Amino acid sequence: MVVDVVLKPEISDPQGQAVLGALGRLGHDSVRSVRQGKHFVLEVDGTPDEAELKQIAETLLANPVIEDVELHLPKD
Repeated sequence: MVVDVVLKPEISDPQGQAVLGALGRLGHDSVRSVRQGKHFVLEVDGTPDEAELKQIAETLLANPVIEDVELHLPKD
């Protein structure tokens, strides 16, 4: 299972802005926006309990006040 955590759109992302600036200096002018985030890979036994994994993500892996969480559950 994968959990992606990124800053909410209304929160300033200075690291994303730094990457965007560097891309422009390297000639990659087609990139309009960069949002930096965190990527977690969790290995779970059995069938993942989506509610439990969401609780883990929102209470331990992310700060829900400033970050959004996206769960990517394995497809059968």
